[in-house]
Amino acid sequence: MRPVSGTYALVLRSAIRSGIAIGRWGTLELRRGYYVYVGSAFGPGGVRARVGRHCRGATARHWHVDYLREFTSPVAVWCGYAPVRREHHWADAFGRMPGMRPVSGFGCSDCRCAAHLFYSTKRPQASEFTTLAGDDIEICRCTAGG
Repeated sequence: MRPVSGTYALVLRSAIRSGIAIGRWGTLELRRGYYVYVGSAFGPGGVRARVGRHCRGATARHWHVDYLREFTSPVAVWCGYAPVRREHHWADAFGRMPGMRPVSGFGCSDCRCAAHLFYSTKRPQASEFTTLAGDDIEICRCTAGG
């Protein structure tokens, strides 16, 4: 994973079914299966810093995904290093993937996207995503250091 700006998709696995509080957003009815959170990192440390934070689990909750991360395990990270924000394009691509369901309003309070979080009973495949998105991605490991 590179310490440069870019877009990422964090693939999380949920082994539990429960209602969880997501800050002011409300309650998420967490289901067993897979969640994909789409974000961008254009601040200091870029993708490596942001994804590292998500992978180790944040002590301070800043984003919606920080609440979700407490109840899920990261299983994959897909990174793109285009010098422009691609998170909205990626969210659109995930919304078109068969079997992926948007979690309406999650992670997109600052944009017009329907969602930046998607749910599937099956683990999403990077090859299917890249076909729909048309972007080159790097498959990264989710480690505490990023």
